[in-house]
This record gives sequence, structure tokens and C-alpha cells, in this order.
Amino acid sequence: MTDRRRPDPWVAGQTHRELMVSVRYPATKDTGRFPRAPQLTAGEAAGFDALNNFAAYVPKGKVAWGATLTHAHTGAPVARQRGLRLPVVLYSPGAGDPRSLGSTLCDELASRGYAVVTVDHTYETPAVQFPDGRVARSVMPAEMAKAQRTGRMTELLEKVSGVRVADTRFVLDELGRTGSASVLPEGLRGALDTGAVGMFGQSAGGFTAAQTMHDDPRIRAAADLDGVLGYTQRDDDPSHPSTVGRDGVDRPLLLMGMAGDTHHTVASWDAVWRHSTRPGAWLRDLTLTGGRHASYTDAEAMMPQIARQLGLSRKALAAVIGTVDPGRAVAAERAYVTAFFDRWLRGRDTRLLDGPSGRYPEVRFVP
Repeated sequence: MTDRRRPDPWVAGQTHRELMVSVRYPATKDTGRFPRAPQLTAGEAAGFDALNNFAAYVPKGKVAWGATLTHAHTGAPVARQRGLRLPVVLYSPGAGDPRSLGSTLCDELASRGYAVVTVDHTYETPAVQFPDGRVARSVMPAEMAKAQRTGRMTELLEKVSGVRVADTRFVLDELGRTGSASVLPEGLRGALDTGAVGMFGQSAGGFTAAQTMHDDPRIRAAADLDGVLGYTQRDDDPSHPSTVGRDGVDRPLLLMGMAGDTHHTVASWDAVWRHSTRPGAWLRDLTLTGGRHASYTDAEAMMPQIARQLGLSRKALAAVIGTVDPGRAVAAERAYVTAFFDRWLRGRDTRLLDGPSGRYPEVRFVP
């Protein structure tokens, strides 16, 4: 998708903003003749190998990042029920992550009947490969170094958040175009219910989800998976709050944190919690016991396999994804994220979000 009304904020002289977007959706059963979708293209995989959040434990050149296939099939026919359209869920990745590092949860939601729209924030993501083969690599290492050198880290974090929200709102605009103006593939045109839109993300993507819901009434519910909601690098730092922190929310917001991250310990979560007093506000704070920050990404499924292949220590693995059993963590995340959007986009309340469940003892409700 190309926003010709907005110069690219990260590249001087580039008069437009280009984004790569994927749409996952429920497909018909006849998918065998359609190829499995790779998690990363060749250009994206090379960029991710050179710059990723696992670099402290996974050396460059040791993992074939481009070899992983998702459970999606490229170009498969859309499964549609007569007279019904698919509710939409947007996904924004964490800082330094590609949009495809949330494939586990995005594939799950698609299998449950959602159209899941994932967005790469160009020049922040390690590498974005466009259809013509061009690869846009991240400028964040240079931007971070400059901000640290000049003491302008808060301004950089504000810019990153602002760019992400603008990207998301532009994608929403594009999804709303109809008829011959639609940017969607032919099989998806008219299939999306843009009146029933939610959003979620991990880390900076969770901040993006909450902030976009604050700024844009089209987002009906948002889930923040372990993302700080202020312009700070410290969880306990109350300075430099965002507007979603100062104002709170007036729609449903789900906070899911790693072990130790709750609205009692994360200052920006506390701000949102205290200020969400308007009608329509609904909040839940859930903790994944034994989880780490990356537990809310595909790292939870991939890192145990990588650890076995590379001989990584148990301590190194726990540093990335914690001590929670990976299969249990993935099952719990799938269940609670799906239950949240089912409740607020479809009116299907499974009661899972009402209190602790014996099915998922790894998840703790924070009062």
C-alpha cells in the first residue's frame, strides 16, 4: 500500500510512504494446490539474520530464517458464509520485528473466522521486501545511536509511535475503499467487515494498538501484549506519558504481560488503568506466569527448536521465552486473544475473561 499524501518520515526526499501488508483469512478446504506461505521472503530473512532481537543468543548465519513455512496458503480461496463478512483484526509487530513474527496468533485468529491484517512499519522492521524485489532495511540502529548521542531518546520514541499510528490509520483507510477503488485482491473485495475492527500487537505493537484505538474510533477493541504505553525505555518510569496513558480508554483494552509486568509495576499501564473511567471502558490485566517478553511472539514456538539445533543452554532459552512450557503458553495466548475479540467484535462471550480458568493455570488475573 502506498500513501502518496505522506512523505516517508525516515528517508529524506522520499515523497511517499510504502507499506507491506498481509491479509490472513479463513480459506476453503481446497488449499492443497496453493503453496504454503513462507514466514519470511528471502530478502526479509537476510535482513532478519543480520538484525534481530535474538542476536545475543543466536549467531548470524546459523538459522535458515527463510525456510520456515506458516500454516497459511498463498492465494487460497476465501471461505465465506452467505450474507456474512469477516470481522477485521490488525496486527502490529514489536520494535525490530517483522509482521510475520506474530504468525502463530494471526493464523489462529484467521482459522476462527477473522481477516487478520498484518503491517510492517517500513525502515523500522529489519527488512521489508516489496513485490518488485526492492528491500528496505531498518534505519533504527542509526536513529537509536543518534538519539542516545544527542539525548533525544524521548523524541525518537514519540516519532516511532506517531509513524506507527499513522501507518495503521492509513491501512484502515485503504481497507475501507470499495468497488474498483479497493486495494484488496479480488477474492477479498467485499469480504471484510470494516465496521467490526480490533487490533493487537506485541511490545511496541501493543502500544500501537492501544494508541490507535485512542486516536481512531474505528478500532473497537485493542490488546496490548507486554507493550509499555509511554515514551520511555523503563517499565517503572512514569515520565513522558502517551495520550492513551493520560486520557485512558473508552473501549475494551486487554493487557497481557510477562511475569512481573502488571498495572501495579508498569507505570504506563497504571496510568491507563486509573484514567479509563469513561463509559465503554473495559480492562483486563493478565499475566503469563513464567513468561518473558518474547513469549508473545513466534519465538515461543521457534526458539526451543533453534535451541536444540544450536545446543543453546536451558538458561539461554529461558532468557528469551521464560520457563513456562511453550505448548501451554501458545495454547493460553490463542485462547485469551481469541476470546477477547470474539467477545467485543462478535458478541460471543465464552466467559473465559471473567476470571481464572483451570484450563489455563499459567494465566493469572491481576486485580
